Amino acid sequence: MYSGYDTNPGGYDASPVTPSRSPSNSIGSQNSGGWNAPGYRASMPQGDVPNAVHKLLESTKRLQDILQEWSLGRADEVEVSDVYVQIGTEFNAIITAFAYHQIDLSDIHSVPQEMRTVLEQCLAEEPSPEALAQFMPELKTILIKLLRGLQTRQDTWQARTSMAASNSPRNSR
Repeated sequence: MYSGYDTNPGGYDASPVTPSRSPSNSIGSQNSGGWNAPGYRASMPQGDVPNAVHKLLESTKRLQDILQEWSLGRADEVEVSDVYVQIGTEFNAIITAFAYHQIDLSDIHSVPQEMRTVLEQCLAEEPSPEALAQFMPELKTILIKLLRGLQTRQDTWQARTSMAASNSPRNSR
């Protein structure tokens, strides 16, 4: 196994999102262990890029859905935070899966912290469609950065696995 990439780049904190307006109202305990929160178990084979990407995409869709529900008063901060923590788990799996194939993702390592910052600012507001509309453009920009970074790496991964499968570095398509 290749272990040249840090699976918790930058040491960012994946503890639940805590709204800025209520610092005493912590949604969960702070976890200094990064995305490897207690109970984290790898649920897929190491290096399974397609599954890792699929799960992360599902989690980002869930985040958008739960934020919509939050804005309408149908979900609370804890539910939003839980989805964010799930995204962190999936992000960690992505880093591990690509690192297994020696593919660097350092240009997207900041995405979880950027997302956390926007979510904390959003959740600091009273739930409303207007509050969501204020923060959704920035969140979508972050998600697009993540998706574009993954898309370019997935192409590299596909090329590498195709070459490995054919056992010939000169395999042409």
